[in-house]
Amino acid sequence: MEKKILITGGAGFIGSHVVRLFVTKNPNYTIINLDTLTYAGNLENLKDIEHCTNYKFVKANILDAEALSKTFKEYQITDVIHLAAESHVDRSIHSPLDFVYTNIVGTVNLLNTAKQYWGSEQNHLFYHVSTDEVYGSLGETGFFTETTPYDPRSPYSASKASSDHFVRAYHETYNIPTVISNCSNNYGPNHFPEKLIPLFINNIIERKPLPVYGDGKYTRDWLYVKDHAIAIDLIFHKGKKGDTYNIGGFNEWKNIDLVKLLCKLMDKKLGRDEGESEQLITYVKDRPGHDRRYAIDATKLNKELGWQPSVSFEEGLSATIDWYLDNTDWLKNVTSGDYQQYYTSMYLNR
Repeated sequence: MEKKILITGGAGFIGSHVVRLFVTKNPNYTIINLDTLTYAGNLENLKDIEHCTNYKFVKANILDAEALSKTFKEYQITDVIHLAAESHVDRSIHSPLDFVYTNIVGTVNLLNTAKQYWGSEQNHLFYHVSTDEVYGSLGETGFFTETTPYDPRSPYSASKASSDHFVRAYHETYNIPTVISNCSNNYGPNHFPEKLIPLFINNIIERKPLPVYGDGKYTRDWLYVKDHAIAIDLIFHKGKKGDTYNIGGFNEWKNIDLVKLLCKLMDKKLGRDEGESEQLITYVKDRPGHDRRYAIDATKLNKELGWQPSVSFEEGLSATIDWYLDNTDWLKNVTSGDYQQYYTSMYLNR
């Protein structure tokens, strides 16, 4: 059966890479990108594939049940890859209800629409893309696995945890074919500059302060976004329905060490004196509920489906910097006006 896949949030950072991969790798599929185009959604991310015959764009909000129903009916949707979400922790602290509506209510709207149109048929899949933040915070050792109890610490992670639970509940209650993946921090091209790496790349270019929370020793596992897209493609086609898969880069970095490496690479690429950008580092007051360490154990995905990261962190970070330096117009466009005013008024590193 020819698949007609609805990818929500496909104009966003991770979503655009997933859409591109599915459109180019599967010409016999029709890919419908549904995005409401908030500040983080940008169709410029997909200009290279916008004229592909198997790609369609629908501007709609997942909170609009009528629009979802119309899209399912018009395109005869066979599968869903759900990436649309409010995703920034700092924004969730200031506006938690936005995260409740989009991440929880929006997910349930999608589930209800899928239930209505698919009925009891099992030749479909509702793939829900989630985060490692639902697991809470780790100590100095240990890793998150698929059986780690949920312990969300921020409004963002609480909203994603709730959406995960609803997906599992619909699988158990209504027999909707589902799969969930929980991924570590992504980085790479097209990332809106409110998260640590793209924000700091932009600030280094403009010689602005690099605000580092607390002591800078908060630890995250980093994954190149194109490797995440490949993992999603693999899980979509070969994952076990009703199951969960953790996706991680096996690549832990303390924030301060990452920032110093970024400064070193940027100085070299910009032709600046070594150590010049590092002088921009400014330690700032910590944010509320800041989780100390995340680390994903992706052994299950590796053993069962054969996935592993293909890009080292140094290679991926260098390629990411090159992309931003080669796409300064894109960077200026997304950091102009209200965006610039918003994220420069807060210390936004995740």
